[in-house]
Amino acid sequence: MTRTSSKTHRARIASIVAAAALTAALAGCVAPVGPIEVTRFHAPDIAALGHGTIAIVAAPGSDENSLEIRSYEAAVARQLTVLGYTEAPAATAQTLATVHLDRRVVQPQRARGPVSVGIGGSTGSYGSGVGLGVGIDLSGKPPEQIQTELTVSIRDRANGTALWEGRANFAVRASSPLADTQLGAARLAEALFKNFPGRSGETIEVR
Repeated sequence: MTRTSSKTHRARIASIVAAAALTAALAGCVAPVGPIEVTRFHAPDIAALGHGTIAIVAAPGSDENSLEIRSYEAAVARQLTVLGYTEAPAATAQTLATVHLDRRVVQPQRARGPVSVGIGGSTGSYGSGVGLGVGIDLSGKPPEQIQTELTVSIRDRANGTALWEGRANFAVRASSPLADTQLGAARLAEALFKNFPGRSGETIEVR
C-alpha cells in the first residue's frame, strides 16, 4: 500500500468512525436494546494487550469494500483507540485485529400454534354439559429480526500468536433503528470491548 493510498484509507476510516460515534449517541436516545451476549478468550499473559500499534483488517473472504464491514471495522478501531492502541498500517503494526461479521435475517417461530382448542365439561344433579372452545390467533406471524454477530481476534503480527478473541451478538426487529448498520456496529463493538480484556471463557450479557 502506497503512502497516498494509506492516507486515503485512514481518512475514510476516520470519517466512518466519526459517523459511528454520532449515530451511537443518537441510538442511546432513541433505540433501547436488549442484552448483548459477549464471550471473550485471551492468553494467560495479558501484558501485551491494550497498547502498541494495531491494524484493523477484514477476515478472509469478507467484502472489504462493503459498507457493513467498513462500518464495523471503524467501530472496532474506535474502541481499540479508546483502550490505548494506536492504529497503524498492517505491514508495520505490532498486532492485527481481524474483524469477522455475520448478519442474517431470521423469522422467529411462534411459541404456540395459531389455533387452540379447549374442551370443558360439567356434571351434577341438575344435568350435564360439555363445552367446546376454539381460539384462533389472528395476530399474524412474528416480525422478522436481524441477527448480527461480531467476532474480533487480536494476534501478534510477527508470529501469529493469538492474544485475544471475542464475539458479541444480538438480534433486533428488522424495523428497529439498531438494525441500521452503523448503529448496530457502534453498540456491538462497545459491548465487545467493555471491561477489556474480560475474563477468559466467560459469557456475559451487556445491557
